[in-house]
Amino acid sequence: MPKSRTPRPATGPRQLHPGAWWLWALGLGATASRTTNPLLLLLIVAVAGYVVAARRGDAPWARSYGTFLRLGLLVLGMRMVFAVFLGSPVPGTHVLVTLPQLPLPHWAQGVRIGGRVTAEGLLFALYDSLRLATLLVCVGAANALASPARLLRALPGALYEAGVAVVVAMTFAPNLVADVQRLRAARRLRGGSDRGIRAVLGVGLPVLESALERSVGLAAAMDTRGFGRTAAVPPRVARTTAALTLLGLLGVCVAAYGLLSADGAGWALPLLLLGLASAAGGLLLGSRRAVRTRYRPDPWTAREWSVAGSGVAAAGLMVWLASRDPAALTPSLIPLTSPGLPLLPALAVLVGLLPAATAPTPPRSSS
Repeated sequence: MPKSRTPRPATGPRQLHPGAWWLWALGLGATASRTTNPLLLLLIVAVAGYVVAARRGDAPWARSYGTFLRLGLLVLGMRMVFAVFLGSPVPGTHVLVTLPQLPLPHWAQGVRIGGRVTAEGLLFALYDSLRLATLLVCVGAANALASPARLLRALPGALYEAGVAVVVAMTFAPNLVADVQRLRAARRLRGGSDRGIRAVLGVGLPVLESALERSVGLAAAMDTRGFGRTAAVPPRVARTTAALTLLGLLGVCVAAYGLLSADGAGWALPLLLLGLASAAGGLLLGSRRAVRTRYRPDPWTAREWSVAGSGVAAAGLMVWLASRDPAALTPSLIPLTSPGLPLLPALAVLVGLLPAATAPTPPRSSS
């Protein structure tokens, strides 16, 4: 059966292509990775939160943004606790408190527990953890705006099997939580305890049994509908596909490390483009194995270009500004100075607000 390429009808409200939301979120994440200025990082969080509030629907997966916010706060708190009790790599002169230090053997040189807690070390931990929390918020924004099922349909054929596994895992996770809550409530109604090892075993075995039954039923349904069937390709094409994909992904990883470092801006960008081209070639060849068809694929229109382009433009502007004025994006810790809000990087971040105006309003359920 030939692959259908008939676009969706333009009438009525529609959801944006999930790839556009992920490109926008990854662009914001790349923007956050170029700075440790807390004011810019908080501005990125505010931009992502405003777009999510303006353009998310009422589907169950659209409520995941709050979970990622709490996860970011947890990462921030844990990093600050580690900085207090385990120290910081940044030496400081402004001592806030001196904790009792635990003596360690000679082979643990460079590691300490307790000791001096300096303002410079705490600020370094705060800036670093805030950047990581901002990256988690950007990923949460993409999860809240892009449907996992529709993202699976848009994946290339070479990634379809892995995408099916991820989407099935994300779909079954809420069911497992619901099963645990239901069984714990049933034990309490019968007068039993829901704590302790015996309670865990009493709840865990029925949950695993229901998960196994659900998995077997899903596997039978997917086999009936033809999932997992592939076309025969020559061994030479399969080896070329694996080599291109592996080399491309390795190049992207090395280039990402170079972009995050201070001395890799010259060679990292060409390597990133070469790695993306190699990975794209591998995925294109790997798609020849796929024999599935698409029913009414999601269109890629000017709205998708505006959403994806806003994230890419924000990342590109931030990379360019970081090469011209790195001091504005990295507040000084030695000597200790208060961070300011640079105008041009702030305007680059605000470019990410464009989807709040150009993206279509998602359809709401009738209930």
